Amino acid sequence: MAHDLLPALIGSLVEATCFEDAATAVLRKMLGCAEQTLTATPLAPRGRLLRGVVHLRPEGGYQRLFGIEHRNGARVEGTGYLTSASVWRWLVEHRCSVSIDVQLGVLRPWLPDGAAALVERRGGAGLPGDETRDRMLERDATHVHVVPLRAPGGAVEGMVALEASCKAAAGGEPMWRGCYEQLELLASIAAPYLRALPPRPAGPARVDEFLPVVGPTTGPLIDLLRVFARQEETILISGPTGAGKSRLARWCHEQSGRVGQRFETLDLLSVPEDLQMAELFGWKRGAFTGAVRDNPGAIARAAQGTLFIDEVDKLSLKAQAGLLHVLEERRYRALGDEGGERRADVRFLIGTNENLRAAVRDGRFREDLYYRINVLPVRLPPLAERLDELPLWADYMLSRRHREGGAHGAARLAPEAVALLSEVPWPGNLRQLDNIIRRAYALSVAERGGAGGELALDRSHLARALAYDGAPETGALLAQLWRAAHAFVLEAERRVRGGEPLSLDLSEGFRGLVLGAALQRAGSREEAFALLGQQQLVKNRNHHRALRRELDRVRELTEALGGEIDRDLVALLKEDVEAPSEGR
Repeated sequence: MAHDLLPALIGSLVEATCFEDAATAVLRKMLGCAEQTLTATPLAPRGRLLRGVVHLRPEGGYQRLFGIEHRNGARVEGTGYLTSASVWRWLVEHRCSVSIDVQLGVLRPWLPDGAAALVERRGGAGLPGDETRDRMLERDATHVHVVPLRAPGGAVEGMVALEASCKAAAGGEPMWRGCYEQLELLASIAAPYLRALPPRPAGPARVDEFLPVVGPTTGPLIDLLRVFARQEETILISGPTGAGKSRLARWCHEQSGRVGQRFETLDLLSVPEDLQMAELFGWKRGAFTGAVRDNPGAIARAAQGTLFIDEVDKLSLKAQAGLLHVLEERRYRALGDEGGERRADVRFLIGTNENLRAAVRDGRFREDLYYRINVLPVRLPPLAERLDELPLWADYMLSRRHREGGAHGAARLAPEAVALLSEVPWPGNLRQLDNIIRRAYALSVAERGGAGGELALDRSHLARALAYDGAPETGALLAQLWRAAHAFVLEAERRVRGGEPLSLDLSEGFRGLVLGAALQRAGSREEAFALLGQQQLVKNRNHHRALRRELDRVRELTEALGGEIDRDLVALLKEDVEAPSEGR
């Protein structure tokens, strides 16, 4: 059956230009395959396929999420997604398809040995929680079949969830028995395309006061979070310090059904380990030395709203157990409270800059808590990976500082200032950028004797502001090189979508850029080559030919990329690089 579908599926995947096209193609074929199997059973008159959803979530967080309704091919919207952390955990650990009888709470893994290895798990690990099961039944999904998307080597990087409605099949013969192997084959064929293809180009990003900047790089992530925010499941936001996790958490709250209620933040980095439980759950007077009055904890303060727990990796193992209890039972007790437990009516958002999976392997983080908060994981990239947003954030931060100072008129960055921002690393991410903008603004205001009206920050203001940060940190050069590599890849992705791929060979022009920069700084070819450890070329008088060769590669690169070129580079490329004659 699946073999009959393969030629058409492969043709569709080869022609697909974006993730959504590939996901639509494989979902249609998998739903069609499952429907053929259902039609051949006595359940056919009483069962129907509902929808399919592709989840692409390699280690680090969700990257893509797309589904279609079977009856009309419309895109699945809103909360029509399977978001069970326990099912995902089963897939990652066992790397096999699973079927779920939602009505009875039965999970059946299809182990590699085939149908003979079919077993049942009732009420155990791998089953969706009550909230998820209720949500499935609300959308009429009585049976769900989940197929892993495997990377080369077998690692699970995503899943395809197919939902069906067939109340008559409760407790009976699994309705997926006749097609589970075919479904795995179709998913295996599609997996490389789903992983590699970029998302469909989106329209202008929607921004607001809580998320004033959204660039093309983070656009797909924000689209995902618009869906996730409307659900009640836990969102895990990972990313480096200063990247904007707190802002993103607040934005999620504003997009959720709890908007208008309290948004509370508990930053564990500022809480001593012995007070973590108290800050989270609150305490009664006399609960410990210094507890002179009752104090509500973060959960109570966020009642009916959202609680963002940042730096969750800083939780002690004891506090981790307490948080796990709250997440599973939705109940807690304040320290020193001898009464009954209170209900935790809170939406949890979690932040971390650590690799929690590695922390689990090291024994620093509970595995059960990891899977409990890893329901909807997303990764917020560092600023170095979203340089398309850098000028927008800088402009926003400058305008905000200008308003805070009570000044009139607009504040802007000169083009040369924006160019300088793009030339330096940002290990501190948005937080560091904000500090630099504020410092440059203060220097500009001091220079002109007051804020006044319109204001423009030029390159000199930012250069002086950056100088206050002192010498570059260890690894700064590597950070800049890594950022340059990302910029090259981002340009390649843009050109692929336009049908004009960017050759990797053009990256060899970077050698010429380094050599040119050395020549500009050293003042002579001989000193430039010596600076870069190429004394042998100078000794053999081969450095003129080497310079000409490297600058030819730079010319190829500039011609391919186009756009404005730095004037110093223009002058360098116009220079006569022919090797001088002996008497010269």
